[in-house]
Amino acid sequence: MSKEAELLEKIKRLRTIAQIGLVYSTDEYNIERYKELLEISHSLTSVVSDVDLAELSGCFRVESDYVTPKVDIRAVIFNDRDEILLVKERADGKWSLPGGWADVGYSPSEVAVKEVLEETGLKVSAQRLLAVIDQRRHPYPHSLRYVYKLFIRCEILEGELNNGFDILDVGFFKQDELPVLSEERVIKKHIDLMFEYKKNPAKEISVD
Repeated sequence: MSKEAELLEKIKRLRTIAQIGLVYSTDEYNIERYKELLEISHSLTSVVSDVDLAELSGCFRVESDYVTPKVDIRAVIFNDRDEILLVKERADGKWSLPGGWADVGYSPSEVAVKEVLEETGLKVSAQRLLAVIDQRRHPYPHSLRYVYKLFIRCEILEGELNNGFDILDVGFFKQDELPVLSEERVIKKHIDLMFEYKKNPAKEISVD
């Protein structure tokens, strides 16, 4: 891990401590100190990440409960030609597994099924959890959030490929012919891991 990445992780921890302190503190003195600590964490993040402080402050909501990681759910779908389904993200014009942030009121499997339908037009069924990844432990780009990634194997039931409103394109790709990946969402290391599960269905779940 680079010095910059290590510093960002420390700052994220500092911000989390400040937010948790604001949730549980009742003493006005401590509340003011935790607010100051939160502002300092934003300022430090702005310096390290080169993101404008006003823009950065808007990225983080004030928590009313214990602070927990964000959960990113990705659907893993293969066709009968050993190709994996990817979607081209409107946000950066690069490719990722279908999926997104977990929604309140939906189970992880339901999120995977919903995201696939919205992004690709395919109806699928969720079959198996393949991996639970702590993003920090893998070579993803630096993130201002602390993220867990869930990879869920899905099978196609019906439908035709048809990209959703926030997706530029959809398609199946061979392992050695992958397009440019949206690395904030998925990296080649984890696409390769999904192909390992395709080749060896009995492979144990990967858990960080």
